[in-house]
Amino acid sequence: MQDNTFEIALFPLSAHVLPGGRLALRIFEPRYVRMVKEACAQGRQFGVCMLNPKGSKADNSHIFPIGTKVRVIDFDQLPDGLLGITVEGQECFVVKEITTEQDELRVGQCIHLRDWYSDLCLPNIAPLSDKLKEVFSHFPDLTSLYDNPSFEDPQWVVFRWLELLPVEAEYKQQLLANQDYGQMLEFLNQIME
Repeated sequence: MQDNTFEIALFPLSAHVLPGGRLALRIFEPRYVRMVKEACAQGRQFGVCMLNPKGSKADNSHIFPIGTKVRVIDFDQLPDGLLGITVEGQECFVVKEITTEQDELRVGQCIHLRDWYSDLCLPNIAPLSDKLKEVFSHFPDLTSLYDNPSFEDPQWVVFRWLELLPVEAEYKQQLLANQDYGQMLEFLNQIME
């Protein structure tokens, strides 16, 4: 294994979370219960990845390559007896290889996605920030995830929109791979018009 490669358990979802984002999850499959218990007991993170509807579970191509390391920030037993957790996105990574453990938990050999350069400033994203505040005000479940939403942070605003918009996962993956805030901002502004 190369020095910059790390191993992380993968949790594929139709939803996605990016750095600074939060997501509430219901955990019921034994493999994911194990993953969460191990992460909490050992202070480790796991990776949330987007599902590829065109991929196959047989060769693990059902998991898109760009994911986000998450840490569990809250957990509770839900009224239906299931484990409820809230995770927060930490940093993005690229999956290079996936192995399947005996209980079907996928584990990725990954590398970190380099940090993005951003010259975005608040005036450039002010309309997107204002619209995001409106979305938060209409969805209490979303609002309850964040103690202090960062509506003045351009990266935070752009990432929240990318999480929330019903855009095909394949296109989200392209935007993330390009690591170009300008391109993302142009895309978001077109959608908002």
